[in-house]
Amino acid sequence: MKKTLKRLSILLLISLIGIVIINSVVVLGSKDYVYHDIEDLPEGQAVIVLGAFVRGDRLSMVLEDRVKAGAMIYSVDKADKILLSGDHGQEDYDEVNSMRKYILKEGGIAPEDIFLDHAGFDTYDSMYRAKEIYDIEKAIIVTQDFHISRAVYIARCLGIDAVGYAVNEDKYITLLQVKWHMRESLSRVKAFIDVVVHSQPKFLGDKIPITGDGRLSWDEE
Repeated sequence: MKKTLKRLSILLLISLIGIVIINSVVVLGSKDYVYHDIEDLPEGQAVIVLGAFVRGDRLSMVLEDRVKAGAMIYSVDKADKILLSGDHGQEDYDEVNSMRKYILKEGGIAPEDIFLDHAGFDTYDSMYRAKEIYDIEKAIIVTQDFHISRAVYIARCLGIDAVGYAVNEDKYITLLQVKWHMRESLSRVKAFIDVVVHSQPKFLGDKIPITGDGRLSWDEE
């Protein structure tokens, strides 16, 4: 029993060290490409807004903050196009069209400049498809501060000249922020492994170049 406990303790220690090292690689590797002020952002081909939970057409507060930030970046001419990437894997759950409807209702973005990625089921898939399906070479990624390092790390490893805009999360309760950051430490490990083994996304498909008309990526008017 003592030998078993010792082995388990050693295994746990090695795992914890591995998690710490991988998190450091991801965070430090993307640190120089993360911005907190829109004015400081370099220009890109497209703004990539990463999806989050929706209820019907109603955006969660987290997603609404991302979409607003993405629209603002577009409005100050940091990029000519905006890619809304999220989960639309079921008919009754649709992050991307919910984001599109929100943006069109707010106004200020030409419909032809709005691209939808219906198969952005996770951050890795979103970045992989941004490169392979939408031919994005230079991007500004938008998501909350806890998530931005992983998104930028993945994008740059996949060959996108990416920077990130970290949406401020201070308005959320501390307990929620702690939960996000704890969960993110494990998500970074998965991202690291996906990059190392060059995982494939769940879906690819025909190219829809970001230089064209975004409405070609819509599935409804």
